[in-house]
Amino acid sequence: MDFSFTEEQVMIRDMARQFSDVELAPYAQQWDEEKSMSRAVLEKAAGLGFGGIYTRAEHGGSEMGRLDAALIFEQLSRGCVSTAAFLSIHNMVTWMVDTFGDDALRARFVPKLASMEMIGSYCLTEPGSGSDAASLKTKAVKDGNDYILNGTKAFISGAGFSDLYLIMAKTGEKSISAFLVEDGTPGLSFGAQEKKMGWNAQPTAEVILEDCRIPIGNLIGKEGDGFKFAMAGLDGGRVNIGACSLGGAGAALDAAIQYTGERQQFGKPISAFQNTQFKLADMATELDAARLMIYRAGDMIDKKHPDKSSACAMAKRFATDAGSKIANDALQLHGGYGYLADYGIERIVRDLRVHQILEGTNEIMRVIIARSLLR
Repeated sequence: MDFSFTEEQVMIRDMARQFSDVELAPYAQQWDEEKSMSRAVLEKAAGLGFGGIYTRAEHGGSEMGRLDAALIFEQLSRGCVSTAAFLSIHNMVTWMVDTFGDDALRARFVPKLASMEMIGSYCLTEPGSGSDAASLKTKAVKDGNDYILNGTKAFISGAGFSDLYLIMAKTGEKSISAFLVEDGTPGLSFGAQEKKMGWNAQPTAEVILEDCRIPIGNLIGKEGDGFKFAMAGLDGGRVNIGACSLGGAGAALDAAIQYTGERQQFGKPISAFQNTQFKLADMATELDAARLMIYRAGDMIDKKHPDKSSACAMAKRFATDAGSKIANDALQLHGGYGYLADYGIERIVRDLRVHQILEGTNEIMRVIIARSLLR
């Protein structure tokens, strides 16, 4: 497939790269060490249209496509994988409210989400549910003009930091519905911050709902539609996280090329050794293959191709596996220095590792791909 980008897509990509170089890369190590995320930087990203990338323009969205989003997240991840990945989650919330909410709900929340005056977290996973998303136990019971929510969500990015939580909850034995819960709502609380291998620049904790009362108008769409919404978001989420792997791996490869050209051993740069050259060549080839798969999958979502879900699963599986391997190979080429925080490679290795788990584990991706082959 020919990916000769439009003039506008090149401009979007270059704008994201410039933002990444100036606003993310210089601070990524500090955010990782301090376990902090900058609200001011997120608002600056929203000022470029990155708070509602594929949200309609009516309420401030950028109305771009999924291929455009892949270009953006790849470039942002070159600067800080963790921040870019969080932005992709926020965009899923914005898109879901804008796509499935009624006019009143959209008018209330989408403008603030698109500008990132309000930051959103997506709450599907529960303790023990893992890949079996339909087995969730959080419940929402109607009480007059309200719903009362009870349950716990696990591994929630932005828990305790965000302003709005999109909660998937049961409204019947086989009925899952989607709700918006604003920060400060009585009955909403958060667990302790998780101690993680990577993604330290974004908070992660449980979201706890104890007799949490919200107005009936905070239901997204109709009762029972929540699982359908969650499934509709998966293809795009997989392309986004794959694109984040591309960016981290690309930054790691560039660092390895620079380091091996400067590092002298036995009287010459280590890039002069054929073993190093072969390693760099394989890394570049795998990155390019992953990039083409992610771009193709994003393009297939935009064109509503009937095989898009299988293509997205393939792209996510390949790009996240390849991205993790490329970053690890870059660390190896740095030798002992790669293990030090000062060089930034070990952070990329840690941040990319979780991409093989979330948005559906890569084992689940293989199940999806096999089903499409055998149906």
